[in-house]
Amino acid sequence: MANIVDVQERPYHHGDLRRAIVKVALEILSETQSLEISLRELARRAGVSHNAPYKHFADKRELLAALSTAGFEALTERMSNELAGHRNARARLFAMLRAYIHHGVENPALYRLMFGGYLSSPDDGRPAIERAAAEKTKALLAGVIVDGALGRAIPNTARNERRITGAILACWSLVHGLTMLLADGLVGPRKKSDELGDSVVQGLLDGLATKLLSLPPGTWIGPQVGYGAFHSVVYGQIESRAEGTIQYDPRLRRQSSSKRKGAYRSRHRQ
Repeated sequence: MANIVDVQERPYHHGDLRRAIVKVALEILSETQSLEISLRELARRAGVSHNAPYKHFADKRELLAALSTAGFEALTERMSNELAGHRNARARLFAMLRAYIHHGVENPALYRLMFGGYLSSPDDGRPAIERAAAEKTKALLAGVIVDGALGRAIPNTARNERRITGAILACWSLVHGLTMLLADGLVGPRKKSDELGDSVVQGLLDGLATKLLSLPPGTWIGPQVGYGAFHSVVYGQIESRAEGTIQYDPRLRRQSSSKRKGAYRSRHRQ
């Protein structure tokens, strides 16, 4: 898990306590592969008083949200680094998906925290800082798809949004499933994981180059604020407060920007 811990690596001082605690928590998570992390133990290993972590994390959920956010930041950086060595859009997408699988297989407990249901809440959905970090990962993937990774460029317009999001869902579904199978030892042997992953991802890209799927109206991908959350109508879409989550319904018409903002503020004042 060195790649995750290194993301947090900076000279420690008490003014940077939050970062120091996250770094230590990532180390514990890597060592134990368990989410049962004690804030008191974190304080001991960070060399601060046992009450110090509570200045930055009100409870365990806030700490785990910070760890998941760090995981998404590390994943995005890893995928971005893979882009640098390739000019061809398809090769860039292939390298990104391969990096995604490596990230999950090498950091199974963190990966399950990032994509599992532990941080989901029936009232608030996923934590806001985690959703923002996850949106950057999604945007990176969308960018190479728009640039032609599936055999042709797809203009990033409202008309193509369902196709772009459908391609993201197809890629995500495959690499997520394969990552979990590899991490749980249900596919093997481990020494063949790279070869296996490359073969499966190439097959996916070949299929998407032939036919793009389009999401059915009323479907969404990505973490939601919560079931029954407020939505605003934009360009024939229902856009959730959760960054990067969109429900599609072509029957809807655009509302004015002022009306949307007014409704949003009204909701938050309640």
